Amino acid sequence: MTILIDNRSGVPIYDQIFTQIKSQILSGALSENEALPSIRSLAKDLRISVITTKRAYDELEGAGFIFTVPGKGSFVAAKDTELIREENLRQIEEHMKQIQLLARACGLSRQELGEIYDVLEEEE
Repeated sequence: MTILIDNRSGVPIYDQIFTQIKSQILSGALSENEALPSIRSLAKDLRISVITTKRAYDELEGAGFIFTVPGKGSFVAAKDTELIREENLRQIEEHMKQIQLLARACGLSRQELGEIYDVLEEEE
């Protein structure tokens, strides 16, 4: 598992950890029931506070991406297809907001956006 922390980013470190682990779970890079590094071990490797790492793990567990077994550690939870669908829809909405802003800046109509999408679909 690879996690890169950008201290110059405006994003809190716990959120960077949360986002990167979540992405690795959704992409399949981390498998169901795979053990995650211990909170202390990850904190030491990243040279950050144990509290920060714990917060990231707590957020991941609260969102249903991992589960913790007392005395054993944290593990990747079984993929909940509805959870994955909701996460993908959220990401699509974020991208569409950006597309909307760019389209307005370029003066593109809804029809022209649809045509661009159709061309992209044909290329696949």
